[in-house]
Amino acid sequence: MPVRAEKEHLNLILGSHLATIHDTLQVLDQTPPSSSSLEKVSWEDVIKMADQVYKQATTVGMLWTGGKPESKAIEENMKSYFNTLQGFLLLSHGSTIGAGPTLSSCVHASVKQVVDSSFRLMKETVSSYGSHSKDQKLSVPQLVGAVWEACSALKKTPTTNITAIGRGMTQVAVSVKDVLREMKELKPDSSDDQVDKADGESCVEAELEPQDDNSIEGDLGNDLSPEEMKVAERAIVVVSDTLSVIKELIRSITGLLKQEKPNDNSSFLNSLEKLLQLCQELGRQIDEIGASLYPPQEIPTINSAMEKIYSIIDGVQVELGELKGASDVFLEVCSVLRSSLNQLASELSSSSIADIEAKVKNIALTNK
Repeated sequence: MPVRAEKEHLNLILGSHLATIHDTLQVLDQTPPSSSSLEKVSWEDVIKMADQVYKQATTVGMLWTGGKPESKAIEENMKSYFNTLQGFLLLSHGSTIGAGPTLSSCVHASVKQVVDSSFRLMKETVSSYGSHSKDQKLSVPQLVGAVWEACSALKKTPTTNITAIGRGMTQVAVSVKDVLREMKELKPDSSDDQVDKADGESCVEAELEPQDDNSIEGDLGNDLSPEEMKVAERAIVVVSDTLSVIKELIRSITGLLKQEKPNDNSSFLNSLEKLLQLCQELGRQIDEIGASLYPPQEIPTINSAMEKIYSIIDGVQVELGELKGASDVFLEVCSVLRSSLNQLASELSSSSIADIEAKVKNIALTNK
């Protein structure tokens, strides 16, 4: 059979395998109920099956070490590979019995990495068949490595609901910390310094002065007016206090876990899921504030984010209070955050008034 016909045949077989996996993923997209008659699969068994997926990937990669592989060998390897991948998906689904939304999301994300890397490997294997390109043949072993990375990442996937939720809250804290770091890099307008520096020089000489290649990028966000800088400084305090609230929330939950050791499937889990959702929404509002500080500052967006933060903090206090986990320290950091929000709101109000007065003054000067 000509190479072209063999390649078309391989593509047809590949398409059939891909369609089967897609169908399986759709069926397994829903987390099985806790009352399912199926027996829960341990995550260790999932990892063991992932090792088999990687071994199959290694076998596919070895086809190219001895030169041009036979079409029949590729076809047989595809069949074995996708059968193993199918078994991996079924075990992964069985491991999510009793899993809450957060744990299920973590599992699905990890599984998807294995599936996606497998698809890329098998597509490239068929695409490389009959090719004389050395680069294309070298890409197959690289994609085998990608499958290995995806399978290895499964070992870092949370195995309990509480672990998954705790990791989710920690990720929010890290994100807020990143926003805080970026906000602290904001600087006031340096135009006055530039005037002093260029004093005595012609405008042309000042413009022709050598600049660093990254000067344009480095100057982004560094041209805040004095009024905008005051807003930014108040916003920095808000973000810092928000980070303290999230950290104290995590400590409070950790303390509850040590005291009560609640069951994964109890109402305690539902409360933790709600707290995580509130925490994630808090992180989104902080992102909104951080993005709105760059000139021209988006005051309405900042005001909207602050209103939502007030509501979120109230919700967190109520939910944590029902769990009897709202410590005095947690209540105190929430109070501090509300105070910093009030101060930012006051600064925004003053800044808006000053901006209006400046515009009115400019209009008056123009009409003279």
